[in-house]
Amino acid sequence: MNTRTASCSCGQLTITTQADPLRVSVCHCLACQRRTGSVFGAQARFNRNFVTISGESNQYIRVGDEGSKITFNFCPNCGATVHYAVEGYDEESIAIPVGAFADPSFPVPAVSVYEDRMHSWVILPADIQHTA
Repeated sequence: MNTRTASCSCGQLTITTQADPLRVSVCHCLACQRRTGSVFGAQARFNRNFVTISGESNQYIRVGDEGSKITFNFCPNCGATVHYAVEGYDEESIAIPVGAFADPSFPVPAVSVYEDRMHSWVILPADIQHTA
């Protein structure tokens, strides 16, 4: 079990985890591409019981491809998303963008979703679980 801290760009909004991630994944959906400004989103899910959130956040709610609401919590100062939750998907967990940890030794993603929208030049780990 590792203690890790994620934060926004200015450091005002932070999350400390006291457990290893339940799952690390990458998402190639167009909404994640727009949200991150990159070609995919990388996120880690943690059990909420092992997470401490500090600082203020604003929320943005969008409806996903399957109709569920996703609530993104971002820093009101710098705008960086620091955590989010998907309605109806394991209410006991919280998703944190991997980049918010700024830790190159963070665990490798095990799952890749919405690969039908993946950029052709992206190369994923050989043993990753693939979904359309």
